[in-house]
Amino acid sequence: MDFTERIFAYLKFHQLLTDMHGEQFESFFHRLMGALHQDFVPVRTHGNLGDLGADGLLLHGRTLHACFAPQTHDFAAVKAKLRSDLGKARAKRNGHFDAFAFVHNDIRGVHPQISVLLSETQEEIRPLRLYVYGKDWLWQEFMRLDRVAAEDLLGCPIAVQDKTYGIGLTDLEPLLRQLQQRKDTAEPLEDLPIVNQHKIEYNSLSAEVRDELVRALRHSYLVDEYYARITRVDEHDLVARGFRIYYDQLRQSTSDPELLWLELEKYVVGNERVTLRTGWAASVVIAHFFERCDVFDVPPPDWVPSTTGKERV
Repeated sequence: MDFTERIFAYLKFHQLLTDMHGEQFESFFHRLMGALHQDFVPVRTHGNLGDLGADGLLLHGRTLHACFAPQTHDFAAVKAKLRSDLGKARAKRNGHFDAFAFVHNDIRGVHPQISVLLSETQEEIRPLRLYVYGKDWLWQEFMRLDRVAAEDLLGCPIAVQDKTYGIGLTDLEPLLRQLQQRKDTAEPLEDLPIVNQHKIEYNSLSAEVRDELVRALRHSYLVDEYYARITRVDEHDLVARGFRIYYDQLRQSTSDPELLWLELEKYVVGNERVTLRTGWAASVVIAHFFERCDVFDVPPPDWVPSTTGKERV
């Protein structure tokens, strides 16, 4: 999907997630996971057995999934559902799974009280691992689908006219605002962050992209500071995962580093013309995930730069 198609798909996906409840959401999740994972086993309720505390099993990954999509979300209901499903799974499937994933459709994210509940629950069930999958995780999984499967899941073709969008990844809006506000007061690092010393050369970045990246890397610490202050502890990892998935998709259509950079800019700020300050903020975000190795290719350990091109020794 190109940029405008992805925006259309996201809006449609967001609406579906908002409107789906109960069995509809569970069926959507089954279809999504079934399209992506050959080892996914959907679980249905059966007589007195029920579902044994799970709505799906990732066989090779040994992960149970429990879906929760009520009309309204409140702490008491989430707590009761989590405790019930997890209790049944541990009692009736003991030894058959290593991780338990609680999948929900609350587009606002989890309530602060729920985050405390999750931390307490994780400590109680160790060495089992507890995951919570919401809108961001589901969207990133959706983006891994091919076009036919994506249209089938959305229930409509992904066909849009050329439009301009003022933001690419909506979850980055607060970060971009903060970066723009700090642009004039934030001191650049004298020494660049420690990045694989050959990564810039390995990706054959043009002089223009290289210069932009190097300038932005001197302020990439601002992104770390932003994520260190927010209360949603998994947001940084979710955004990073989204960058990796999107970059992998881009690499399937082009290896031109300048085009890759431009498409990553669109991913962050949209495809309309932006101010220099906004463009600078987008570059800082991309540089941060470049530094984390979420975008652009990492050279193998035995690679060294050469005046005649890339060589392996």
